[in-house]
Amino acid sequence: MADLRQRNLILVQERLRDQVANALRAAMIAGELQAGTVYSAPALAAELGVSATPVREAMLALAREGLVEPVRNKGFRITELSDRDLDEYSEIRELIEVPTIGRVTRTVAVEDLESMRPVAQEIVAAAGRHDLIGYLEADRRFHLQLVGLAGNARLVEVVGDLRKRARLYGLARLDSNGELIASAEEHLELLDLMIAGDAAGAQECMRRHLGHVRSLWSARDKEAGAAASPAPGPGSRGSARR
Repeated sequence: MADLRQRNLILVQERLRDQVANALRAAMIAGELQAGTVYSAPALAAELGVSATPVREAMLALAREGLVEPVRNKGFRITELSDRDLDEYSEIRELIEVPTIGRVTRTVAVEDLESMRPVAQEIVAAAGRHDLIGYLEADRRFHLQLVGLAGNARLVEVVGDLRKRARLYGLARLDSNGELIASAEEHLELLDLMIAGDAAGAQECMRRHLGHVRSLWSARDKEAGAAASPAPGPGSRGSARR
């Protein structure tokens, strides 16, 4: 029984680490954790209401993804991405996702495509209520599930990794300008084209959608310069800096 309790404890710790990692990823994407800034694991832990151990473990997992880098005796720095990094990630996603969408359109049953509609509608709903974290989570599920319909698990892993590394910037700007809903509705447009069997139109829609993602990245410097302080969010992370 002691061994069973130990295994259960390990599972609980792993789940907590994963939850913390997801929360930190979301904070990075939403701009609550700023690129180039060093954050203390104990201070982040205090704001998240957990111990420092799962935060350190989560940060080490994020370091393996290239999202943060350890800073000796200080904490972890959020990595900065250059325009070249972002262009290369965008190019790889286009090379993978555009032809995959064409293949899925031509080969997958209409009912399987239609099953994606609730997720697409969830993206639009999140945009309508200005829920950036909810938008990003639903967007992640939509794109990975859609690619997954091609039946290649490794393809899903690659696209998922690219999405983690190429963090989205500028969502707050799109939201404040009233443009986020239009971007969200592209998911429904894409789905309708695929259900109609228009592979060429679906591929062009996906190419255009990924181009909008790149435009978010290109606006990050303008947004950063206009912001006097980190974007507000649950438990503002500013106090977590060393």
